[in-house]
Amino acid sequence: MQDFSLKQTIWQVVAAIPAGNVATYGQVARLAGYPNHARYVGTTMKSLPRDTRLPWHRVVNSKGELSFPFNSEPWRKQKSRLEQEGVVFSGKGFSLKQYQWET
Repeated sequence: MQDFSLKQTIWQVVAAIPAGNVATYGQVARLAGYPNHARYVGTTMKSLPRDTRLPWHRVVNSKGELSFPFNSEPWRKQKSRLEQEGVVFSGKGFSLKQYQWET
């Protein structure tokens, strides 16, 4: 696996997630052609520059929740961005069935 090439592919998949939709780490890995690399997708998202224009906030865990610690500043930032796109939260999460990107 070529690290930079895989990162580029992950970035392309994340860039394609439509507003108002989310994709799980596993889904992004699968669409990038590496179905067993969900954790690597998380690592790649974590290493994005602060001023990235990628819609990183649309990548979520498989429970329909955000991966940041509940109510932390990054959690609130991601939640706010998703809510601005129409994702409705109930408690800590939201309905993956309703908001997951159908590819």
